[in-house]
Amino acid sequence: MTDKKSLFPQLFLRLAISVTMLSAVADRFGCWGKNSTWGNWGNFEKYTRQITSFLPESLSVFSAYSATFFEILFPLMLILGFKTRIAAYGAGVLLLIFALSMTICLGAKVPLDYSVWVGSAGAFLLAVQEKYSLTIDNLTKKI
Repeated sequence: MTDKKSLFPQLFLRLAISVTMLSAVADRFGCWGKNSTWGNWGNFEKYTRQITSFLPESLSVFSAYSATFFEILFPLMLILGFKTRIAAYGAGVLLLIFALSMTICLGAKVPLDYSVWVGSAGAFLLAVQEKYSLTIDNLTKKI
C-alpha cells in the first residue's frame, strides 16, 4: 500500500486496530461505565485466569499485566507511526495469542464474536506493507 488510493485504508487500519486495543484497556480500568465488559482490574484478572487456565496462576496474573502493557504500547506506536512494522507484528502476535487462548479455553465462537482473528489478520497485513503513510518513521528517515 504505497499509492495515494491506499493512504486512507492503511491509516484507517492502523487507527482501527489501535482504538480497539485501547478500548479493551480502558474497559479493564472501568472507563466504559455501564457498557464495560470487565469494569475493573479484578474482573479482568479473573477473565485472564479463565482464558489462560492452562498456565500456572502466577503466569496467568503476569499475563494480565504484560497483555495490558503491550495493549497500550503497540496501539500508541501504531497511532504515531513509530516503528510501525514492529508494532503491527507485535499487535498481530498479541491478538493471535488471545484468539488461540480464547478458542482453547472458551470455544471457537468467542474470538469470532469479538473479531480477534480479524484484528490479528489485519495487523499482520499492515505489518507486510512496503511503506507507511503519515508516520513518525517517515519523518525520521534519512534523506
